[in-house]
Amino acid sequence: MTDALVERVRALRYAAARVSPLPLLVRGGIFLVVLAGFLLAYPVQALTARSLLALTVAAVLPAVGPRRIWPTFTALVTVGGWLLATLGFDRPPALWRLLAVATLLYLAHSLCALAALLPYDGLIDPDVVLRWLGRAGGVVLASAVLGVVLAWLGGAGGTDGSQAATVVGLLVAVGLSALLGWLLRRR
Repeated sequence: MTDALVERVRALRYAAARVSPLPLLVRGGIFLVVLAGFLLAYPVQALTARSLLALTVAAVLPAVGPRRIWPTFTALVTVGGWLLATLGFDRPPALWRLLAVATLLYLAHSLCALAALLPYDGLIDPDVVLRWLGRAGGVVLASAVLGVVLAWLGGAGGTDGSQAATVVGLLVAVGLSALLGWLLRRR
C-alpha cells in the first residue's frame, strides 16, 4: 500500500517537473476568466469571505480538469449567480454586464477546449494559442454586436420591436443550425 502511494507521488513529481509554460498559462487564463465571471455575475451582497473562497476553489477546478465536468459546473454556477443577482437581489440586468458575463462564459469554454487539447508537457508554438484567441475574440465581437443590435431592435417600436427582435433571433438560430448541419454533412 505504501509502495503504491510512494509511486504515485513520484509520478506526480515527475509530471509536475515536465509541465511547459504555455499550457500552464492557458490553464491560468481559465482560472482568471472563470473567477472574473463569478465576480461579475454574483451580487456584491453575496460575496462574503466564505463564498469568495468557495468561488475561488470552483474557479480552480476547470483549470485543473478541463476535460471533466468542471467547465459545465462553473458555467452553471455563473448562471446561478446571475439569476441570484437579478431575481434574488433585484439587480436590473444591464446590457454591459450581460455581454461581459456571456463573453467570459464563452472564453472560459473556449480556453477549456484548448487546454484539453494541449499536452501539458508539449512544446507548443505561441501562434497556436494566439490564433485560437483571435478566433474566440472574433466570435465574441460578432456576438456582442449582434446582441446590441437585437437589444436595440427589441426596444424600438414598442411591442412590434420586441416581436421583430424575437423573429430575427429565431431566424439567426435557424440559420446557424442549418449552417452547422451543412458543415457537418460536408465532412
